[in-house]
Amino acid sequence: MLIDSAHCQLVLVDYQEKLMPALLESDKALANALRLAQAAELLGVPTWGTEQNPAKLGPNAPELRALCRQTLPKMAFSGVYEGLLDVLRPPAKAPAGNARSLPRHLQKSRQAREQEEARSSIVLSGCETHVCLLQTALELVEEEFDVWVVTDACTSRTQSNRDAALDRLASAGVELVSTEMVLFEWLRTAEHPAFKAVHALIK
Repeated sequence: MLIDSAHCQLVLVDYQEKLMPALLESDKALANALRLAQAAELLGVPTWGTEQNPAKLGPNAPELRALCRQTLPKMAFSGVYEGLLDVLRPPAKAPAGNARSLPRHLQKSRQAREQEEARSSIVLSGCETHVCLLQTALELVEEEFDVWVVTDACTSRTQSNRDAALDRLASAGVELVSTEMVLFEWLRTAEHPAFKAVHALIK
């Protein structure tokens, strides 16, 4: 199954200024996260961020923060039940008026719109891979989202922790992808209006 930008959201986990210097190849992970966020903006993919204990670890990198619709502070390692689930799956709006009084063709068009607006595919990247990223991904799977973890935009303090997390995620049914895989699947074709702009992020 390919990643569909129309049904996708991007979540950037804890790329925090005081944390990143301690992590393995953090510059590479941050650069790839920025490419994802820039492409998401070009393609209309909603982007969200989380920050672990920001009073101690500081905010996310400002260039990432600027591309997020909202950045959620958290104390739990997973952000899912500290506000992330609410933005990824907002509560259903109560129908205005009596839905049963609508003609059948209007009821069907409303159902089609709601189906289109559902974005149940989550592209996820962040730090540390074996702690906050892992726990967020596993809880999103429990919430029945389709989850893709972008491996080259994730990092931990050690390679062994990062690799152990990716092995566990794959075993749990999470799809492991690279930044370029995501960008080209979002585009699907070189005829996409945003192809040149997105391709320029890779070159």
